[in-house]
Amino acid sequence: MLGKIDKSEISRECYEVGALLYSPANSGKIINQIKLQKIAPPYSVALCLEDAVADSAVEEAEQGIYDTLNQLAEIEEKSDVYIPKIFIRVRHGKQIMRIFRRAGENFRFVHGFILPKYSPSNADAYNSYIIEINTFSRKRRIYMMPILESKEIISLWRRADALEDLRGHIDVMRRFVLNMRVGGNDFCRIYGLRRNIDNTIYDMGVINTCLMDILNVFSDAYVVSAPVWEYFDTKSGDNAWEKGLRRELKFDILNGFIGKTVIHPSQVPVVNEMLKVTKQDYEDACSVANWNNTDFGVGKTADGNRMNEVKCHQKWAKKILTLADIYGIRDDV
Repeated sequence: MLGKIDKSEISRECYEVGALLYSPANSGKIINQIKLQKIAPPYSVALCLEDAVADSAVEEAEQGIYDTLNQLAEIEEKSDVYIPKIFIRVRHGKQIMRIFRRAGENFRFVHGFILPKYSPSNADAYNSYIIEINTFSRKRRIYMMPILESKEIISLWRRADALEDLRGHIDVMRRFVLNMRVGGNDFCRIYGLRRNIDNTIYDMGVINTCLMDILNVFSDAYVVSAPVWEYFDTKSGDNAWEKGLRRELKFDILNGFIGKTVIHPSQVPVVNEMLKVTKQDYEDACSVANWNNTDFGVGKTADGNRMNEVKCHQKWAKKILTLADIYGIRDDV
């Protein structure tokens, strides 16, 4: 039985994660990019202790987190430096409290933890660590972002039960859940699949059906972020990687994903541009949100080419206005 929660509102903060740039925690590149402001905001950063780090380098990677947080403290006073939201992708729940304690005062830069392979078998353990850290961190909320990427979810035979189980585990933690994330490459790995630069993840039927089921179960109440796009450069100079990313982002947004995992700074501005809302959507969202026609619940849009229906489009309008406020408005339709 799913938990009874208020599904009416998703906070602005959930939409602000946006482009989440992954960096191995033992790499010093990301802090230099922040210092030199090489990445146009807004964006968020994931310091990864899991797949991006070799098994033999975990201790070094944890030290890399402390070094990064120390350097953030050094540049904090510079008012012109954009410091992104920092998240840590752990290997296991025990790292959560260890990092919290060792980081000391500099833990204030950590916005939350990314929980890989969040599944029915480990959800209770992960949840308990997040509750524990929030017990100690009384001044502010420490968030969790579970990654759905385990075999129970991609398996058709087990998917419905697994997703219902996970929804229950997530609902009881809702005040701590900033985003739901999806490990598209992990799903592909199970079947030995990999999309090329001319295809989107939605062209892969076995993966597409799973993504749709995840959205069906979670996107009514949570921001669900889209899987990573692997390409960030093409030697031919034709920007095929960017065209492919834009194409996939179009389907991401159409289906209900908001934000995307990125692996290269060049991908960030593309994601941000696509997260802008169209002028038509913005004008219609304003009309729905400020509806004052007491006689009718439907009406023409500003340009007269589609219908606004106040009851059906109210939730959509709130989302559009929030995205417009964060990412802006573009002129195309």
